[in-house]
Formats: sequence, C-alpha cells, structure tokens
Amino acid sequence: MRGVLFVCHANTSRSVMAHALLERMLAERGLDGRVRVSSAGVSPYARDGMYASLDARLALKEIGIVLAEDTITSTDLKSHRELLAAAAVVVTMTAEQKRLVAALADGDGRLVVTLRELAGESGDIADPMGQGEETYRACRDEIARCLAKGFDRLLA
Repeated sequence: MRGVLFVCHANTSRSVMAHALLERMLAERGLDGRVRVSSAGVSPYARDGMYASLDARLALKEIGIVLAEDTITSTDLKSHRELLAAAAVVVTMTAEQKRLVAALADGDGRLVVTLRELAGESGDIADPMGQGEETYRACRDEIARCLAKGFDRLLA
C-alpha cells in the first residue's frame, strides 16, 4: 500500500486539513483503503497527542467533513520517523518544512514536495493559526485546490 504523509509545523491545522481532504477525495473516487494517508509536524514545538485546532475542524465541518476532537491527533515526525519509511510521497506546506523533512529522510531518495509543487506551482501554504475563520476557510480551499490539481501526480 502506498503512503502519503502530509507535514506542517505542529500537525494541528494545515496537514490535518490536507489529510482529511485527501481521504475524502480518495473515498469519492472509490480508492479508500488503497492509499495510507498520515500527517505529522516537523517543528521544534511539534509533539504527539495535540488535538486538531477547533478552527481547522470547523472549516472542515462546513464542507461536510466532521472530525471528532481526537480523530486526528498530532504526531511529532522527529519522534516517529517510521512515518517517513511508510510514505512513498511526503507533501509539506512550506519550502522550509521540505528542507527539514529532507534532512530527517537523510537522502533516502523519497519524493518530498511542497503542496504547491505537487500542483505545479510555487510558494507556500501559509499557516492560518490565530487568524480567524475566514483565513482557515481560505487555507482549506487552497489546500483542496492544490490537492485536486496534483491528485493524479500524487497517485502516480
């Protein structure tokens, strides 16, 4: 089974939204269970067991994805490098996260791309933390747009 790992700073907002959105996209195409989707945080303050942010959960709920408080809890990638081993593709939200993941992967040749690169674009997906509902909605929609644009490449 192929694995896709989404990475952001703390694994409480962007990577959680990407994780949930990709799982829904796979299910809508009859591909659920064929791709293992996971997410993690790579910043120095990432830690295991934090709940997804309320704003991220509300932004997802608005489009019909209901995450219970503990559906996806944060994972510190530095402590769980086995997630890297299980992932065929690692998708980060920023170029800095891509650099940090590449250092953890220790040059093993794994594909590590930013979400915008996956979509054939450049730039980062900005962190919506603490910026209100509209910013979370915009972030959710941008993640969904990039995933849709890069979906076929991701599965290849």
